[in-house]
Amino acid sequence: MFVRKTERRHKGQTYSNYILVESVRTPQGPRQKVICSLGDLSPRPHAQWLELARKVEAALGGQQELLAAENAEVAKVVEHVRRRRPGREQTKAADLIRVHTERIRTEEHRSAGPVHVGVQYWRKLGLSEILAKIGLSERARLLTLVMTTNRLIHPCSEHAMPDWIRRSALADILGVDFSRLRDKALYLHLDLLHPKRVAIEAALAERERTLFNCTSTVFLYDLTSTYFEGQALRNPKAKRGYSRDHRPDCKQVVVGLVINGEGFPLAHEIFDGNLQDRNSLKSMLDRLHERVPLEPGQTVVVDRGMAYDENLAEIRSRHLHYLVAARHPERNRWLAEFEGEGFEEVIRTPSPRNPLQKKPKVEVKLERRGEETYVLCRGAGRVEKDRAIRRKQEQRLLADLDKLARRVDTGGLVKEEKIGEAIGRLKERYPRVARYYRMAYDGEPRAVHYERDAEKYQRAEQLDGTYLLRTDRTDLGAEEAWRLYILLTRVEDAFRDMKSPLRERPIFHHLQHRVETHIFLCVLAYHLLVAVENTLLHNSEHTCWRTVREALETHQICTVVLPTDSGVMSDNYFCRSATIRIAGCCRPDGARDSLPEEEWVDGDGCAGQGDEAEANGWKDTGVSGSGWGHERADSPGMGKRVDAVAEQADTALANARGSVRDGMGQRSGAVAHSGRQRSAGRDDGTRLATGAASRGI
Repeated sequence: MFVRKTERRHKGQTYSNYILVESVRTPQGPRQKVICSLGDLSPRPHAQWLELARKVEAALGGQQELLAAENAEVAKVVEHVRRRRPGREQTKAADLIRVHTERIRTEEHRSAGPVHVGVQYWRKLGLSEILAKIGLSERARLLTLVMTTNRLIHPCSEHAMPDWIRRSALADILGVDFSRLRDKALYLHLDLLHPKRVAIEAALAERERTLFNCTSTVFLYDLTSTYFEGQALRNPKAKRGYSRDHRPDCKQVVVGLVINGEGFPLAHEIFDGNLQDRNSLKSMLDRLHERVPLEPGQTVVVDRGMAYDENLAEIRSRHLHYLVAARHPERNRWLAEFEGEGFEEVIRTPSPRNPLQKKPKVEVKLERRGEETYVLCRGAGRVEKDRAIRRKQEQRLLADLDKLARRVDTGGLVKEEKIGEAIGRLKERYPRVARYYRMAYDGEPRAVHYERDAEKYQRAEQLDGTYLLRTDRTDLGAEEAWRLYILLTRVEDAFRDMKSPLRERPIFHHLQHRVETHIFLCVLAYHLLVAVENTLLHNSEHTCWRTVREALETHQICTVVLPTDSGVMSDNYFCRSATIRIAGCCRPDGARDSLPEEEWVDGDGCAGQGDEAEANGWKDTGVSGSGWGHERADSPGMGKRVDAVAEQADTALANARGSVRDGMGQRSGAVAHSGRQRSAGRDDGTRLATGAASRGI
């Protein structure tokens, strides 16, 4: 049950009314039925509405202690409901079952909240239909779903994934038996999925464009690196290079990613681990054109690592616009303009989650030179950051120069060309500060000399906290260009999410095509992550997927074991000392209201219910309480008829929909999990109830 708010306008005034509603099952599916009107509950907070509904539901289920004096409101509502439904809430004495409360226990807990949200957003993006159109079988679509969901919720290797799948509620939600799934099927599926990546990304980009009303006028492009564990000898792209993960000791690949202004990925590409940023742009634009046709007038936003003339010419040759951050040598020529006047402050609003936040001051100034527009930016918060970075790099450079000088003095390095190469490597390793030092080798005293260029160093200090934007668009103002460039941080956020909650790194695959498919699955999971966070943002919830995932972990499916000392009738046979097992969903703690109501597992969120379950040999029990279930009974003395019914039920569970290749079967009957399916004629005196959620357990 839950409380719903309704509004009615009469003679220019709005009147609010709150009604108590319950979900009921009908032949046409789940429906909502009005129980009674509660009047006006305002200004009571929303959380208390839910608490009232739960108390009423529990009281109607027989928990009389809730009708104490301090719960007079609940008692009044319950009395009103019972008057409207006479006899419905009364339980006959013959139907009551005595339970040993000290022996009640729960078992087979499976996480349902994050799994169900992941499956719902998979369906919302239409990924199953996309995979079907490119020719993947039902089994392949199912494997792609579970592997992507694992990456979104509990990232692990393909070797450990089958165990996680069986510990989760995927079997309950999808109605599929994963008891025979093995890691080999998952590894082989990586091989199958690899050649389909381009078609999937292209179809998914089009689906998100229509579903979320995404624009195609801005493309944000950046690169990162991800490293390997092991030598990766069978992957020609695995090489050592500049590591963004601070792991220069490991081989790596470079990952390029293009997203739109709303944060949804459009294309990605895997490059050699030693590729320089400036050499990736042409190839990335080709990959992007395969997924999203490029049209004249669109804008490509890139960082200063790709702000070279040949790259800008490549963008213009495709009739596209560019917006880049100029490199430091070009910025240094604008020192006089940065020290001048004419800057305007950018109005920056604080975060909705922190209204008292004070964002650093940012000032911008527009300068037009020929066909290009330059935006000079000054940020008060960047001054100390730039100086700290330069100071740290300078300390490391000086330490390495001292080591090199000692090697030369002690005769450890003799050849002049080798000494020159060592100096060149230091300049390449510390480009931020090497430009401010003059380094040379003097062959006569055999010594390495270095000194700071005071003029250049002073100019760098004067330019701390400044950066220069460059674009060929003439329709942009200074603040508009700055805000457009700042969108590039969304790509950095995407890399951060892929590396942390989605655990893209480290990579343990050694085959090139499996490495690329592993990263592709991370990108697919990121599509779901962005869709979830966009939904939260639309509902004014400014939070991240990691926080939501942790809150959803409390939403689980479990089995409640109720030992009894009385018999239970089943098919006209008496079962002595039966044990009742009810499998259903527990309520999540907090944060449920963050997502729309249809995104949650409730009474109808699990497979194997209603007519489908009854057709496979399961029968509604009418178990007392707020939920419902299916039963099976077998115990000594029940006779051959009960054993035959049990055998038919088990056979239906085992054979439903047949078996599927590579050790995976599907079932459409009642929920059966690995280890829970019992053989016919088992003499343990138990009764099993599975299927829909039993709320309140």
